[in-house]
Amino acid sequence: MTALSLSPNGKAMPPTMTHRSSGDLRADRRYEYARAAFDEKDFEAAADLARQVLELAPDFAAAHALLGRSLAEQGDREEAAGALRRALELEPDDTLGVRLDLAWLGALPPDGAMTDSYVRALFDEYAPSFDRHLTKSLAYRGPDLVADALRRACSRLDRPYGFGLVLDLGCGTGLMARALEGACGRIEGVDLSRLMLEKARQTRLYADLHESDLVGLLSRRATGEADLVVAADVFVYMASLEAAFRETHRVLGPKGLFSFTVQAHGGEGYVLGADARYAHSEAYLRELAATCGFTVVLLEQASTREDRGKPVPGLLAVFQR
Repeated sequence: MTALSLSPNGKAMPPTMTHRSSGDLRADRRYEYARAAFDEKDFEAAADLARQVLELAPDFAAAHALLGRSLAEQGDREEAAGALRRALELEPDDTLGVRLDLAWLGALPPDGAMTDSYVRALFDEYAPSFDRHLTKSLAYRGPDLVADALRRACSRLDRPYGFGLVLDLGCGTGLMARALEGACGRIEGVDLSRLMLEKARQTRLYADLHESDLVGLLSRRATGEADLVVAADVFVYMASLEAAFRETHRVLGPKGLFSFTVQAHGGEGYVLGADARYAHSEAYLRELAATCGFTVVLLEQASTREDRGKPVPGLLAVFQR
């Protein structure tokens, strides 16, 4: 496989919105001022306020992360990396996502920059407004694109548009189940976020829901049991897709289908983009398909969402086992 490289347009990630407390009310108040300054792009003030927070609460990981991000925005890479490493030492599960910042600074390999803990925290926070934000603000259409691609693929393969067991990887709030409603004998979803799964459960479309990483869930499933595996806008949170593709191939029955979307880039392999998502190349996907034993039924350019009103380049695929 080709190696991963960093996007030349990468920048430090903003702090998460989740409320954090140091246990000291004065420190917490200054931390909120620091966050506000960062959001207003006054990075010098944000760094100064973050240092004041750390005088009061030296082990407050969120303040170390905010200091590191503020320094990175000012071009002080060495001191920024030191602050971010301290945040990671204090919270090694990295719900703050500082590994992404360290990857941008060249202080960590990009492959392991995005942890399950960070993704889980991100989407637990996002769950209450997820559907509205995706469909209204970002014009998100990933599940509808996947459903349409499957219809076209089934027509091309001269098979009915209908499936037995469907596994929905990174099911989120259940948008994929809505798009496939009526075409599934049984659909099960998996997601890292408990709050997303609660939203998905409210659709009453899933036979079962699993709180797990997707590779872990696939590895526990029986060989050849699924008719279809779908993953809409999920692989943007994964660097290498080899394990996911390999386990998907094992879980699918003969002639089973695998449909997914990715963000795209024109080079080789995969890159960590400026939007803190991974983008994968068409060559990389075709190489993985051949390595894992898939036939490419459909692989085409498609955009699942917009960013600042412009379509984000992507790829839409249907593979057959």
